[in-house]
Amino acid sequence: MTKPAPDLKAVIMAGGSGTRFWPLSRRKSPKQFLPIAGRKTMIEETVERILPLIPYRHILTVAGRDHTRTIKRILPKLPAKNALVEPLARNTAPSLILATASVYLRNPQAVVIVLASDHLITDPVLFRRKLRAAAAAAAARECLVTFGIPPAFPATGYGYIHYRRDAPWKTAGDSFYPVLAFKEKPREKQARAFLRQGGYYWNSGMFVWRADVFARKLEEHAPDYFPFWRRTLEALRSGSPARLKSVFQEMPATSIDYALMEKARGVVVCEGNFGWSDVGAWSSLYDVWTRDRAGNALHGETLALDTSGTLCFNPGKFTALIGCRDLIVVDTKDALLICPRSQDQRVKQVLEHLVRSGAKKYL
Repeated sequence: MTKPAPDLKAVIMAGGSGTRFWPLSRRKSPKQFLPIAGRKTMIEETVERILPLIPYRHILTVAGRDHTRTIKRILPKLPAKNALVEPLARNTAPSLILATASVYLRNPQAVVIVLASDHLITDPVLFRRKLRAAAAAAAARECLVTFGIPPAFPATGYGYIHYRRDAPWKTAGDSFYPVLAFKEKPREKQARAFLRQGGYYWNSGMFVWRADVFARKLEEHAPDYFPFWRRTLEALRSGSPARLKSVFQEMPATSIDYALMEKARGVVVCEGNFGWSDVGAWSSLYDVWTRDRAGNALHGETLALDTSGTLCFNPGKFTALIGCRDLIVVDTKDALLICPRSQDQRVKQVLEHLVRSGAKKYL
């Protein structure tokens, strides 16, 4: 007898601030709400990527109140009850306890697919096939599934997943490897060692689990969080925003990796070889945008003389670049960023300065 297909629910985390894309990305308009990687906003592309597999009525978003208003405007087909509001910004563990509890109340055996709202996937067909396989694994076994990205270089900006290569099991035509450990963002020397040794993936931050299995894993391996799970269920049943806010105020503000994934047994990883990028900074966007023969990625009317390796975003204005090498130039209505491509991570220092100086209008 053929097993029924699992009841799939997608949870899209959309509460991020997108600060590394300043000055284009701001508090009120972070990168998931901007057309950074294509013609549509990143959250629209995230939803459209999974619609052949999961319809709107089974897609949930989780974000703060202000961002949820934006989500409802951008995604008018999303049912209102599926736009979950975080009472407070408390990192991904509280967010995913809220989202998974919401699914649990609808169907405890539903499979939850957790996705970021601002990632790029260049092979959506393979991505959906991998999601189906991961969902089948999560539905059939007491496991938590994550996706690991084959490392292309010794990145220091990603966490790593150490997995056991010699003991995979197969489900729906895909391989799943037992996770040995989650590693924090390493220094370059350690990242190089990971690549030499093999058996390491980049941590994509995407997860698949059955709602009731998630609850049991919390109870067994994250007992400090399990009372918050029960209280979240009670708050949702009561329909009381005040009760839910009280839970969030007391719940430790930490990531789901630290709260559960690093501690749980039965965590497996599937290779995410579907063209993933977290598009985490301007330099990563340089690899996404189309480039000219000199290696320039230009958005807006631009004349590039003796210029190479430069990303320029200045739509609505004419820009002349002369003798530029490997720069990032981003011009907006009220702010201008110019820096070497290799130093775009220092944008956070600009934001720290703006906070210290009280220049909130630029944030």
